[in-house]
Amino acid sequence: MFVEREASVGEPTSQERRNIQQNDKRILGNVVQCDGARATISAHAEDAEGTVTGLWTVGRMISINLGSTRTVGLVYAIGKSDRAWNPDGQNLIEVSVELVGEVRDGVEPGAKPVFDRGITTYPHIGAIAHRIRTRDLQAVYDLAGRHSVTIGTLSQDESIDANIAIDDTLARHFAIVGTTGVGKSTAVSLLLRKTIASRPDLRVLILDPHNEFAASLPEYCVKVDSKTLDLPFWMFRLEEFAEVLFRGRETVPEEVDVLRDLIPAAKNLYRNPSSGTYIRRGSDALTADTPVPYRIADLIKQIDERMGMLEAKNDRPTLKSLKTRIESAAADPRYRFMFNSRLIEDTIHETIGNIFRVPNHGRPVTCFEMAGMPSEVVNSVCSVLARLAFDLALWSEGRLKLLLLCEEAHRYMPADPRLGFAPTRHALSRIAKEGRKYGCYLGVVTQRPGELDPTILSQCSTFFAMRLANEQDQAIIRSAIADSSASTLAFLSSMGQREAIAFGEGVATTMRLKFEKLPQEFIPGTAKGEQIEPSVDGNDVDLAMIVERLRNVPKPQQSMAFAETVDSSRQAGDPDYKKPANSPRVQPDDDFDTRYGLKPSTFGMRQLND
Repeated sequence: MFVEREASVGEPTSQERRNIQQNDKRILGNVVQCDGARATISAHAEDAEGTVTGLWTVGRMISINLGSTRTVGLVYAIGKSDRAWNPDGQNLIEVSVELVGEVRDGVEPGAKPVFDRGITTYPHIGAIAHRIRTRDLQAVYDLAGRHSVTIGTLSQDESIDANIAIDDTLARHFAIVGTTGVGKSTAVSLLLRKTIASRPDLRVLILDPHNEFAASLPEYCVKVDSKTLDLPFWMFRLEEFAEVLFRGRETVPEEVDVLRDLIPAAKNLYRNPSSGTYIRRGSDALTADTPVPYRIADLIKQIDERMGMLEAKNDRPTLKSLKTRIESAAADPRYRFMFNSRLIEDTIHETIGNIFRVPNHGRPVTCFEMAGMPSEVVNSVCSVLARLAFDLALWSEGRLKLLLLCEEAHRYMPADPRLGFAPTRHALSRIAKEGRKYGCYLGVVTQRPGELDPTILSQCSTFFAMRLANEQDQAIIRSAIADSSASTLAFLSSMGQREAIAFGEGVATTMRLKFEKLPQEFIPGTAKGEQIEPSVDGNDVDLAMIVERLRNVPKPQQSMAFAETVDSSRQAGDPDYKKPANSPRVQPDDDFDTRYGLKPSTFGMRQLND
């Protein structure tokens, strides 16, 4: 830390001295070997009084004084060449350093030091090395005026804040990886809180497979689960609807072809009841993927009519099988969110407004809880939500900013293309590749990056790597980091709780940090764990309730007034959307207008001509 005056070529800024009487050589080392990326420093393990101290430790930043510049390096290994310890004399050690960049002082007197990645002047043999000063360490992680948020402190020096450039982190997508139990969910909750505070215009949709984030964001979050989700079947594309009908098994091409022909006819019947099965051809023709309402009864009627045709004799087994699949899915209680509505009406504005929080009413986060839902339901719904998120950002011309956060992302985007659901993979890949151009961002959270689609992972420009024990997962992260910081990942298997290595576009340089500590009530999963006390003898377990949930059979409900008058001028997201027209109307928020491209005449269908 203290530079010998006669040995130094003169550093513009004096070293931080605690006592001018102390020996200048007590913690100095000298460069004895250097190549294009690394250097070796010769030093002593003891101080001038012969006491062994932690002056040189793995993971610390050090500084090599070259006069006008100071080369910054990261200690990644320490050892003795002879592998022997001398208790009576001084022990010479070798410190292996990875070169990160260089710091130079500002031109103006008193200006802050400036850090540059890369090395212009390499250390010479005999160059003096010392522990880095606080000012230089702050310069290394300075974001050069970019919009930033503080998410923790540096592991090396807890007096220095760990900042990330929030706009670059979002726009270029980010990933949080780490084995189970290291605090990924807590880190996600912290990042969301910081993001919402700095970007109040952002809407967030969380795909939550463990039902834990809603309780950790109570003031920002709206919870949506299988009971409260309202996603009509007619908003599904053909391949998504087929995934529901075939329950995740391989589809029958003949049956899918029948659906492709008959669904447009059913949609045309809904729009023009007097037109029969005639399908218009032209620019406003409907397809099986057009998000326009239709009735399941009309679809089954079309199948019955085709079965009665003489020329459909050979197709009757296929038609009969398809009809059985549709009726079975419509009667399945797990698909209530798709088929529960007794009156088919065009509620696409209400559905999209509620899911994507337009207007947000002070709660910009939607938490979609998927625990207990069948895999084929999850696959289809995630595909619809990811596709709608991109389309909303696209057609609002970038005015609607959306973040889609995928917890346990390897479920939806597995590395093996034979696994998972292809439409979900395509929808998320589209966001990863093109979303930043339109304001649709992707956040990936996983404990197995080795099982995640490498295409998705390669599009994430900012990584927060927490403790990883699996060698394959470490190799995936190692391939994503810059070569000049590769040795930093040697700490991946030994990092503590709440610690992470951040690298990519969102930080100035590779940074080992410790996340802020959240209050206990904001840690995901804590509230649910405190409410459920473990059973000792089993007498307090409500077996009847467990069986009822297992059967998933809804209780009889009172009849609802489906035929009430609705004011056609109201739009989805209005608090009184479903109320009669003569009721006093609540004025909507200012952010729900034509700026988002959500007018009924423009989204999902063409405006009908009188």
